[in-house]
Amino acid sequence: MAVITLTTGWRDDFYVAAVKGILLSAVPSVQVVDLSHQAPAFNTGILYAAYMVKHSYAYFPKGTVHIISVASEYSNSAPFVAAYNNGHYFTGTDNGIFDLLFDSVPEAVVRIEKFKDDASPNYPAISVFAPAAVHLVNGGDIAELGSAYADYQRMGTVLATVDESQITGTIIHINAFGNVITNITRDDFERVGKGRPFEIMVQSTRYKINRINRYFHETSRGELLAVFNISGYLEIAINKGKVASLLQLSLDSNIIVKFFIQK
Repeated sequence: MAVITLTTGWRDDFYVAAVKGILLSAVPSVQVVDLSHQAPAFNTGILYAAYMVKHSYAYFPKGTVHIISVASEYSNSAPFVAAYNNGHYFTGTDNGIFDLLFDSVPEAVVRIEKFKDDASPNYPAISVFAPAAVHLVNGGDIAELGSAYADYQRMGTVLATVDESQITGTIIHINAFGNVITNITRDDFERVGKGRPFEIMVQSTRYKINRINRYFHETSRGELLAVFNISGYLEIAINKGKVASLLQLSLDSNIIVKFFIQK
C-alpha cells in the first residue's frame, strides 16, 4: 500500500483536506498519514517540522513519501525540492529543512520542475508537492521531477558542547505534554559521564536533577525529572505538569549536565 505523510502548519484549516482530496483522487488506495499540522510560523516551524519528520519517518514503510509544507513560499534562493534518502522520499521547500532532516548527504536531491505553482502560488503543497508525491508513489523516478540540486541550504545541526566533565545543550523541541527535548544524546551522556555522579541544571543552577528516570512515574507528582526519549535525546519533564510553561523554558534555552569526580 502506498503511504504519504503530511507535515504542515495549517492546524484545522481546509487546506489539509484539499491536499488529501488531491492525493486520494489520484491514488484511491493511498494511505495518507498526518504527522503534524501544528508547526509554528517561520524558522521555528522549520525546526519543529524537521524534528517531527526526522524522528518518525524511519518507522514508515520504505517508499513512503513525506510532504513537508512549512515556511514553503517559493523564492529563487528557496526552490521546491524532492529528496531521496534511506528508502524514503521527501518533498518541500529548500528553506534549510533538508539539511536538518539527515545526518549525511541524501542519496538524491532534485529541484522540482515538472509541476508549476501557478494554480495555488501560495500553497505549493496543493499544486507542486502533492502531484510530485503522486508521481513518486506511483513508481515514478525522482530524476523525472527535475534537475539534480546539490546546493540546498545548509542550516547546520546545533550540537551540544562537550568537554571532560560537562555537556552544555539546548532545547530543540517542546512536545505536546510541555516536556522539553534537548540536543544532548544518550551516547554523549554515557561517553562523557563514564558512570559518574551528575547534576542536570535547568535554568542555570536554580533547578537540578541528579538521576535519569526509566519511567515518568518514578518521580513524585509535580517534581522535575529527566529521561532519554525514544530517539535517544535527553528530555526534561515535570510529572503531571508542563515544564516548559512552568519554568518558562523556550527553544534555545540551555540545559547543562555537570559530572563529578567519584570519591
